[in-house]
Amino acid sequence: MSETGRCELCSTTAGELLWSSPACRIVLVNEADYPGFCRVIWTAHVREMSDLSTAQQQALMAVVFAVEAVLRQLYDPLKINLASFGNMVPHLHWHIIPRWADDPHFPEPIWGRRQRDSTGLRPKVSAAQLAAAMQQALAALPDLPQ
Repeated sequence: MSETGRCELCSTTAGELLWSSPACRIVLVNEADYPGFCRVIWTAHVREMSDLSTAQQQALMAVVFAVEAVLRQLYDPLKINLASFGNMVPHLHWHIIPRWADDPHFPEPIWGRRQRDSTGLRPKVSAAQLAAAMQQALAALPDLPQ
């Protein structure tokens, strides 16, 4: 939580909502250099994966892996970065970030030192297309536990 005690991930959507369930939500991050950058945010305010039951951990990771698969299919990146930090916002969430060899930070993490300007040559996928693909991929998952 911030110094004021408000958690940004509890009080805002934290991006463009693509999909949600009572357990978690998927948001598209507005990051022009990284199209397709998504976050999977656990609904309840917990800090760590070990705060979840085994079933909840498995369900959350099933969502993360489904998002990764959709991003690979739609964007054909060189690599996908998965990260769960929460240093600045201690609320359990995962970053799923498509990466390309010519992106501005490659091979550094996107929070690292900028290496070059963005080429902007990425597949054009609308938020609606992304949301539809997420919905289809996640429909095959079992119900997510609370």
